[in-house]
Amino acid sequence: MKKYLIALDLDGTLLYDWNTLKQSTNDYISSVIKQGHSVVIATGRPYRSSERFYDALNLDTPLINYNGSLITAKHRDDFKPRVLTLSKDDVIKLFKETKPIVENAFCEIRDDIYLLNQSNDISDLLHFFNGARLFEGAFDETLVGDPNGCIVIAKKNRGYDFEAHIKNHYSEKMLARNWGDNYSSVIEVFNPKTNKGAALDYVAEYLGFSRENIIAFGDGHNDIEMLQYAGIGIAMANSHPELLDVADIISPYTNQEHAIEYHLDILLNKGGSD
Repeated sequence: MKKYLIALDLDGTLLYDWNTLKQSTNDYISSVIKQGHSVVIATGRPYRSSERFYDALNLDTPLINYNGSLITAKHRDDFKPRVLTLSKDDVIKLFKETKPIVENAFCEIRDDIYLLNQSNDISDLLHFFNGARLFEGAFDETLVGDPNGCIVIAKKNRGYDFEAHIKNHYSEKMLARNWGDNYSSVIEVFNPKTNKGAALDYVAEYLGFSRENIIAFGDGHNDIEMLQYAGIGIAMANSHPELLDVADIISPYTNQEHAIEYHLDILLNKGGSD
């Protein structure tokens, strides 16, 4: 029986909603692992807000956080963590230069949060739990090291100005991803080498899987490289339009309609005689 590495995004893919992993999905993924397949979570979330889903599935594979800028494996002593960061000095300089167009922002170093200002518009993005420490104030006063990335809330209609500033002045040091739609003023800033595809390649090499034996599920713009890398890339029905363009399979179902179970049933049974 052919064994697959199955990569799963969390929000909009594996999870039913922001906070819920359905027991039926949990049981199904557990049955897939018992068949000898490997499952890895690849998420833009920090470790602190993904660990409980990792534990619920009883995974022992590496965990991909921050879209690949942090990869750890708490159950594997032989795994070398992968950490990509932004320069602390560059971050401080960037936010001084863009102060007139930034409403609020925070940076993260592992599970520690460095927040400019407490405000309602950013509280839901912080994932402030599971032992996280919060430091508030200007980054030149609070940052103690190079962050894994930053989340920015730009002032109204200024999100693209912030992105343009990075492109024009920091193109070799930083990348910016606009969350789009209702979050068009929210911009993620990260190391240019950060993407889920490169992270999945790192994990696959460690676990001994070739690309053709990798199945990846996602729904967001940050899943593009992961679906491109995988042998079979599957986009949820309600995915970002640019993800639909690169997917091998576009599911007729959403994360709330058992899309993962539907497609794995087909693909794993099809490959069972290989």
